[in-house]
Amino acid sequence: MTPARLAGIFYLLTFVSIPTLALYSAVLAPDYVLGDGPDTAALVGGVLEIVVALACIGTAIAFYPILKKHSEGMSLGFIGSRTLEAATIFAGAASLLAVVSLRQAGVGPDGVVPAQALVALHDGLRLGQSLMPAVNAALLATLLYRTRLVPRILPLVGLIGAPLLVVTTLGALFNLWPEVSPITGLGALPIALWEFSLGVWLVTKGVRVDTTA
Repeated sequence: MTPARLAGIFYLLTFVSIPTLALYSAVLAPDYVLGDGPDTAALVGGVLEIVVALACIGTAIAFYPILKKHSEGMSLGFIGSRTLEAATIFAGAASLLAVVSLRQAGVGPDGVVPAQALVALHDGLRLGQSLMPAVNAALLATLLYRTRLVPRILPLVGLIGAPLLVVTTLGALFNLWPEVSPITGLGALPIALWEFSLGVWLVTKGVRVDTTA
């Protein structure tokens, strides 16, 4: 399997996290540790996020042999940004899995404040998870646009989506609109389209060998 197709597979794997918002709905509740019932949804959400974090790193590592021929600095920067994104995902998943552990330990009312602190940590880390895709796009899309390793329309979507994602994420940070809202959804859509279309292209077509055209 070529590095480009492997990178495409990893990109598509990052979309397995789509159900996590619904899976985490219960564990994010303030009184989750006081309840009973199965923790399966939260555990599945945690596993999916771990898969996504590993796939994030995988995209950059798989792409590196291709990108370093054109700009070793930007390719290393892409590895760094993807690894940082993965770190925030790992930490966020770990914080919610810790809440599950508190509940399973039967901590009772004494566990409410620690659980809420862990949920707050998870929510704070989501800022990094929202901003890092914009950094990733700025690095990778710029390099792909210059080299024409893929059709220019694909990285162009990423270059348009990166500033939109930054604006909508910062707007949510400063309470101009809710973190989960139509505005933030629309702001994230171009980046999602960029990453999904790039993944599909890499899996089905790979990258151009002749980049002189």
